[in-house]
Amino acid sequence: MTELGGALIGCGFFAVNQMHAWRDVKGAHIVAICDRDPERLKIVGEQFGIERRYTDAAALFADGGFDFVDIATTVQSHRTLVEMAAAHKIPAICQKPFAKTLDDAKAMVDACSRAGIPLMVHENFRWQTPIQAVKNVLLSGTIGEPFWGRFSFRSGYDVFSGQPYLAEGERFIIEDLGIHTLDIARFILGDVTSLTARTKRVNPKIRGEDVATILLDHESGATSIVDVSYATRLAIEPFPETLIELDGPKGTIRLSQGYRLEVNGPDGMTVSDASPRLLSWASRPWHNIQESVLAIQQHWADRLADGGETSTSGADNLKTFALVEAAYESAASGRAVDIRTMLR
Repeated sequence: MTELGGALIGCGFFAVNQMHAWRDVKGAHIVAICDRDPERLKIVGEQFGIERRYTDAAALFADGGFDFVDIATTVQSHRTLVEMAAAHKIPAICQKPFAKTLDDAKAMVDACSRAGIPLMVHENFRWQTPIQAVKNVLLSGTIGEPFWGRFSFRSGYDVFSGQPYLAEGERFIIEDLGIHTLDIARFILGDVTSLTARTKRVNPKIRGEDVATILLDHESGATSIVDVSYATRLAIEPFPETLIELDGPKGTIRLSQGYRLEVNGPDGMTVSDASPRLLSWASRPWHNIQESVLAIQQHWADRLADGGETSTSGADNLKTFALVEAAYESAASGRAVDIRTMLR
């Protein structure tokens, strides 16, 4: 099988994880990189031995010579770059947040659809080992059809030191972290019909919200709570773990701190360790996220090879993006928001 060559646009903080993961992916590798900052371009190029380096994305696409593009820039440039990929009929992965607005996201999905190319959003949290373990238990039927869930990410970790731009936007935690947690809720309990959200800014040094609590009504009839915080000081810092609680008619699932997976079913309780692997290039506590980056990029390479649709395709991600927009709308209005009307 011919190995696919890719181009990475954006050589910032998180893109380094993606570059490490591309070296481990079977069936694909990176052949060119692009960043407007020549210094970042040089650092990443030398670190990973990439000779083809560009400061202009248009020049990169004009030269071609790659099979897909991984867009790892900030949200302001996503629509332009995705539409550029569509114009050149190059399959694209796009970092989250996918777009600045739901209308932009719809336009990006439509552009790739008309061009006949795959588009995947880098919602890698659902690919974390512990999240996949919860999903597998649920699929086994041990607790039956869940009627209630909670998806929680509460931390006091300083995310601003590595990504200072996060402190500058009017939106923060729902757009940056909650989007992942909402996607996990969809992945585990299915699509959402309506939601209600409340937000708060605790840290006076940032512009956006750093706490959010969101109530979801799922199409299945289940109710769930998504709660995220970067203002929670705990004795043992759980970053970057997502904790999950699920109740079903036959039992419960609890994913607790330290990747402890507790399943209580008709045959009693079992406890297992759902810890992620520590990859050779990973570091604690980031290894959970870093392993999931490799998992989603391998998923992309596999789907490009077999022609299948990705789990977090652009079209699928519109449903997650709509939850983000609805959460901000609900927090501003104080009312519940009907998700179905947003997707029409």
